[in-house]
Amino acid sequence: MDSPAVTHLFRQLFRHHPACQSRRNLATLATALRNVRRQRLQAQELQQHYQHCRAPRQQQQHQQQHRNYVARGRGGESSKNPHNESNWQQRSEVFQEDMSKEFESYPLVTADELRSRKERPRRVKMLMRDFVEDSLYNPNYGYFSKQVVIFSPGEPFNFPSLHDEIDFQTILSKRYVEFEDALDAVSPTDTRQLWYTPTELFRPYYGEAIARYLIANYKLTTFPYHDLIIYEMGAGRGTLMLNILDYIRDVDPAVYARTQYKIIEISTQLATIQNNHLLKNSHARGHAQKVEIINQSIFDWKTKVPSPCFFLAFEVFDNFAHDVVRYDMATEAPLQGTVLIDGKGDYYEFYSRNLDPVTARFFRVRDVATDGRYKVPYPTSRFGKWLSQQRPLPGNLSEQEYVPTRLMQFFDVLGKYFPAHRLLTSDFHWLPGAIKGLNAPIVQTRYQRRPVPVSTPLVHQGYFDIMFPTDFQTSEAMYQAITGKLTRSLSHEEFMRRWAYLEETETKSGENPLLTWYKNATVMFTV
Repeated sequence: MDSPAVTHLFRQLFRHHPACQSRRNLATLATALRNVRRQRLQAQELQQHYQHCRAPRQQQQHQQQHRNYVARGRGGESSKNPHNESNWQQRSEVFQEDMSKEFESYPLVTADELRSRKERPRRVKMLMRDFVEDSLYNPNYGYFSKQVVIFSPGEPFNFPSLHDEIDFQTILSKRYVEFEDALDAVSPTDTRQLWYTPTELFRPYYGEAIARYLIANYKLTTFPYHDLIIYEMGAGRGTLMLNILDYIRDVDPAVYARTQYKIIEISTQLATIQNNHLLKNSHARGHAQKVEIINQSIFDWKTKVPSPCFFLAFEVFDNFAHDVVRYDMATEAPLQGTVLIDGKGDYYEFYSRNLDPVTARFFRVRDVATDGRYKVPYPTSRFGKWLSQQRPLPGNLSEQEYVPTRLMQFFDVLGKYFPAHRLLTSDFHWLPGAIKGLNAPIVQTRYQRRPVPVSTPLVHQGYFDIMFPTDFQTSEAMYQAITGKLTRSLSHEEFMRRWAYLEETETKSGENPLLTWYKNATVMFTV
């Protein structure tokens, strides 16, 4: 366990800012830092421009290094003992090193190759999607494997008895504190990663809305010739599963008799929680014969499922690994990002014109699926290009774009192994506080019950949530192109107005948190 080391890291992080009590304060601090960094970046671009003129040989290598974030140990102790993680400090943009030799000599590894490792890798390089996947899903130190605790509010909220939405927030905050107090009484920690989902907050009403959608569409399509087969990916504590099965059993016994529910869960920890949740009481145990929990990654799936089925993926896309690209401002050619980790655990970004096969295919599929109409992180009009060149020391590369290559591979799995599926998914089309770049993620952790946002995905693996928004316009087009199926998208509110019993979540004032929360979420489903 390296929790003491990480605890020391976060203590160093807050030592000079003891007054940071909220995310708003952290955002203010980040704004001030960005102003300083912008000035430093201008100086760095000037230096790079000078070096560019003196070293034309580097252009011929078609390899560009872009390193914004460096982790430094204090004094000489870090160089003596590079594995001493208690010396980690905040990353900064101050130091610049030429790591080209290391880039040439370090081996390229993938997240799959790192699954059996119990220690975070060093002296390696990997594509950004492999770095993100390793950070989130490594079985030994990944965020979802070791750090995550999902909040459960206890008894369902009685919304009609609440005065308004503020009353709901007050009670929710109280239960949130009580929940974590109970956890600290058993196992206290400063770095617990605690988060909640709409399934938990609006239990059982959220799950019952999904169940109504499933029953209606099942009866309209394959009933009574096929069973109702439901696959759920990323099921958390298994609450949605129980709410759906409870509702079907109570409302439509004929459909319940034909129902099969299968969870695909990459995290062994969460798979265990789901199984325990299923067996914890007699009411839930009644579903045991209906449920199968499959502890594996969907990307390792090799079994063809020819039967019609529904595939549920709620708040799953946001944690799919992405690749990062930047574009040559002169030619608009993409350069793919690679992360280098040196012997001290410092991170460096390199950009190469040689795209790996997965990213190259993503660009081809996206271009065909959207007919070339999609957002890019650089100006496309003649005036916009001219204006961008009028800035002092204009850069030769665009801002980062984070492309959902893993999402494309997920669509491949659905199309190949679940040819008769109907997808129902919900995720965030916009996220507040995202880092710089197009389709860029939120990167944050929790320390002493406070959110700590940072400005880069290159962070200590396993201790930070890396959460991406979904461009549903592009993703929907790619899904249609890969699977050959038609889809429709609705806002979270629109979907719930169709399928939820709104009087169950309406407060005395007429406010309805089920509708007003998650305004930044979109629901996409196969038609």
